[in-house]
Amino acid sequence: MRRVDFRIDSSVVLHIRWLRGSLQPTAPASPPYFDDPSSFTLAIDSAEIGISPASLAGLLNHYVFAYPGSPLRELTIRIEQGRLVQEGKLRGVSFTTVADVSLTPEGEIRLHPDKIKAAGLSVGGLMKFFGLQLQKLVNLKRARGIRIEGNDFLLQPTHLLPPPTIDGRLISVEVKDTEVVQVFAPGKAGPAKGLTLPQPKVDNYMYFRGGTLKFGRLTMTDADLEIIDAEPADPFDFFLSRYNAQLVAGYSRSTADHGLIVWMPDSQRAADVTAHGGLVPEPRTTRGQ
Repeated sequence: MRRVDFRIDSSVVLHIRWLRGSLQPTAPASPPYFDDPSSFTLAIDSAEIGISPASLAGLLNHYVFAYPGSPLRELTIRIEQGRLVQEGKLRGVSFTTVADVSLTPEGEIRLHPDKIKAAGLSVGGLMKFFGLQLQKLVNLKRARGIRIEGNDFLLQPTHLLPPPTIDGRLISVEVKDTEVVQVFAPGKAGPAKGLTLPQPKVDNYMYFRGGTLKFGRLTMTDADLEIIDAEPADPFDFFLSRYNAQLVAGYSRSTADHGLIVWMPDSQRAADVTAHGGLVPEPRTTRGQ
């Protein structure tokens, strides 16, 4: 994938600058099926993926802490001077933390709070005085992809997301002005073999090659599917759970090698187009890399 905004839902988007990997079926007898995100895992070989503070907060609110009795609610996140400022409610009490972000040797993202406030009052020193830690005050046994160690939150990036889940070796995390950027690298087996795109001179795309892939009523064996952004001025906004609307609003061509090239509009553009019964226009030229 290259320059793809992979939409988990209306509030959570992964900004994939580039990604190499494979779709691994979760059941041996069933191939990856676009219509069932739980049918496959995205095994990342190498990638650079960003997530905005708003998307990270959406992920925590809608998935990680979305269970009855969750101690953390109504979370918001923003970036200030390279640190994450998190606000929300802890058992009904408003709180604010200012945290440094780092990567552990195990590949977890550590949020180390430098400041903790509850109900507008600084509580870090008070907790230290009484020998208290968040680990003792907050039970996260039912939360997914997160744990507390002392006063630090430890995020497990490969367990935070709903299906399709991801698997990979995270080697770097950096807080930039507008997003948190994660870099994944190949394991001991080394980098995956390169692929040659059927339509090479494109800016934003997803390409699937080899194995069996299902989408809708179609099944591709020895898959050769290239999905291209029909309007590449900005990253390709792809919404897996609504991919069919993007497919309907776009167009496709078969290749001489029995592959398929599909041009899709962005997710919201597809919704607007299909609502009016139209199609996106075919480009007369392709963009260079």
